[in-house]
Amino acid sequence: MAGKLYLCATPIGNLDDITFRVLETLRNVDVIAAEDTRHTIKLLNHFSIKTPMTSYHEFNKIDKAKILVEDLKAGKNIALVTDAGTPGISDPGEELVKFCHEAGIEVTSLPGPAACITALTMSGLSTRRFCFEGFLPMDKKEREAVLERLKNETRTTVLYEAPHRLAKTLKVLRETVGNRRLTICKELTKRHEKNWLTTLEEAEFWYQTNDARGEYVLVLEGADPKAIEEERQASWEAMSIEDHMALYESKGQTKKEAMKSVALDRGMSKREVYQYLLHNE
Repeated sequence: MAGKLYLCATPIGNLDDITFRVLETLRNVDVIAAEDTRHTIKLLNHFSIKTPMTSYHEFNKIDKAKILVEDLKAGKNIALVTDAGTPGISDPGEELVKFCHEAGIEVTSLPGPAACITALTMSGLSTRRFCFEGFLPMDKKEREAVLERLKNETRTTVLYEAPHRLAKTLKVLRETVGNRRLTICKELTKRHEKNWLTTLEEAEFWYQTNDARGEYVLVLEGADPKAIEEERQASWEAMSIEDHMALYESKGQTKKEAMKSVALDRGMSKREVYQYLLHNE
């Protein structure tokens, strides 16, 4: 009988945030796969847990996942932990979960701390609709693509950032999306926890002359849907209806389909577009 993979959420700072269920699981599984065994051993020692560990991290995530899946097939129960928070979020855990699903191995997640949700709920910004970007990509082209999407992202966006890159990230966000509100959270659940509801402009200015220390979560306000729509409408007003029609027809739309698209873009009725074209032939 195959074993089961347990995704165990561990504290993001305050050790009291660990759940009884996670502690029981860590004690009873056959092995704990840890992102950094040197870090996790401190947690295990604090709670007197003697379960053996093995390393599972970014640089061995594919080869080690295959080994762990074979162990699971052989009947071993494995707990996966990240350095802090819930496995599978901005860490290599997602690869192991994918391998397990492909192999028919049962996976369960033991809920607990997650820095992205903790920061979002204390941000003072909208929590009804949100998205998570994690760390911005290191690759320049990928990063630019993500930033471009953020221009018109109306949901609240949660990002992670390291202290040595914080000032640069605030600058590029402000240059890309404008002076939106954001909440900067640091050292979540720890003694020196801080959260600051501010603006990108103010935050950029502050971190130009003040050092960033600790781990940061940025909660960025979404774009204003009304402003996006007004900007979109204005972009069409600079184009004649004839050119607007030609644009859609060049993409393969019929004249009837193009009239419908133009009407939608301009906030007009299809009949109004038809009448305009009829009178300007």
